[in-house]
Amino acid sequence: MKSKKSSRPVTQRQLRVGEMIKQALGTIFVRGEAKLPNLDTNNITVTEVRMSPDLKTAKAFVLPLGGKNATEAVNILKEFSFVVRKVLSKKITMKFLPKILFVKDDSFEYAEKIENLIKQTNRQEKI
Repeated sequence: MKSKKSSRPVTQRQLRVGEMIKQALGTIFVRGEAKLPNLDTNNITVTEVRMSPDLKTAKAFVLPLGGKNATEAVNILKEFSFVVRKVLSKKITMKFLPKILFVKDDSFEYAEKIENLIKQTNRQEKI
């Protein structure tokens, strides 16, 4: 697996740290440990966390349950990422706690689109 911006492959360390942060964020959201205004974090799913090569930036792909109000939820998470980061600092021990960038996860929509296209071509072949 290679990152999109550089030709360097993703290291085992990046994957390990990303998974650790993903699990910690999931726990924080499920338990409601990060109090965010106008957002029920119980419904937030962290699908993936990608780490930068220097481990100082974590890109967290999130999606609310059912995908409802996803953009609004991501905007609230972006605005109050410092609150989430503060709670995260008590959960994990790292030399440098990474800056967290929250991004809406579009992979499920993309997969559904591909699946629909496949079904459509299969129907056309049968005709």
